[in-house]
Amino acid sequence: MDGFNFYYGAGKPTQYKWVDLSKLFELYFPNAQIGRIRYFTSPVWSSPSDPQKRQRQQTYIRALETIPNLSVHYGYFQTNTKIAPLANPSANEPRTAEVIVTEEKRTDVSLASFLLLDGFKREYDQAVIVSNDADFITPIELVRSELGLKVGLLHPQLNTRVRPSQALRQSVDFYRRIREGPLSSSLFPDTLTDATGTFRKPARW
Repeated sequence: MDGFNFYYGAGKPTQYKWVDLSKLFELYFPNAQIGRIRYFTSPVWSSPSDPQKRQRQQTYIRALETIPNLSVHYGYFQTNTKIAPLANPSANEPRTAEVIVTEEKRTDVSLASFLLLDGFKREYDQAVIVSNDADFITPIELVRSELGLKVGLLHPQLNTRVRPSQALRQSVDFYRRIREGPLSSSLFPDTLTDATGTFRKPARW
């Protein structure tokens, strides 16, 4: 699962941010034996306008880690200064500007790598990718053509006006869209307990 793709498509627009992914997948695939869930994300940074942002993310990841067959795989954010062209420069101003660009690194490569590795090891008969990133087309096609395994797409976008990448959709064996009903039925309890102790979902997001 592409964690940020899922959050911005299905979590942020709704009140359903405390999602038990195991329950969600069981609702979408009731006849499947879910062997492993891999969650790919990067640690976020808090800001003066949202000082609890990182803590909320860590609390949600702590909740996810109570799922026995789930593992979390981390990338990172990298900020660089780049020169970019202006969209509509006037005649008397420069045509480019120096901008700050923050990009998530390593998560997509990690997801693609584990899709292939788990397929080579025959750890699944069918994989499901939760993302709308067309960068995954090549590893999906390799898994299907070279390993003979099925790959499905669970589109994490509640807004029906946002369509999935057609190239990505055409590269998989089946496609489904995440909807609000299953999300609302897949929430963790407000209070959870792990090896460290008891904790609660964030009071606000």
